[in-house]
Amino acid sequence: MNVSPEEAAFEVLETVPAVMRVLRAEMRQHRQPGLGVPQFRALAYIKNQPGAGLNDLAEHLGLTPASTSKLVDGLVERSLVERNESPRDRRRIMLNLTSQGFSVWENAYHHTQASLARRLALVSVADREILVRAMRILQPLFEEQECDNK
Repeated sequence: MNVSPEEAAFEVLETVPAVMRVLRAEMRQHRQPGLGVPQFRALAYIKNQPGAGLNDLAEHLGLTPASTSKLVDGLVERSLVERNESPRDRRRIMLNLTSQGFSVWENAYHHTQASLARRLALVSVADREILVRAMRILQPLFEEQECDNK
């Protein structure tokens, strides 16, 4: 089968949004009560980018720095995130998950992974092997893209 880059792009564009809707719904279902989607997305970002700055988080969430600061204040009050001054630049705030924040994120992640595994159990072993190979091909392409945009 000779698939063009355009055909491959079409399939990614058609499939990824549906997968992301399911993943987001699962994550929302298993997040801590009272924790909104933006707060949960902030936890996930900080987990993946330890020491991230407020502006980086604001850009990721699509919020203003002022709105993001207020969101982070709430996470700090709930003992899910800690703010620390950068040792190199005292004006820069570094964000990190607390152990409780990591537990909240981890609980939702593991429930989501289990739900996804149940769906993928319906697919043949051979197709799951193809899927894993495809994900391992895609991951570095999009990680590089993230870095190129910064």
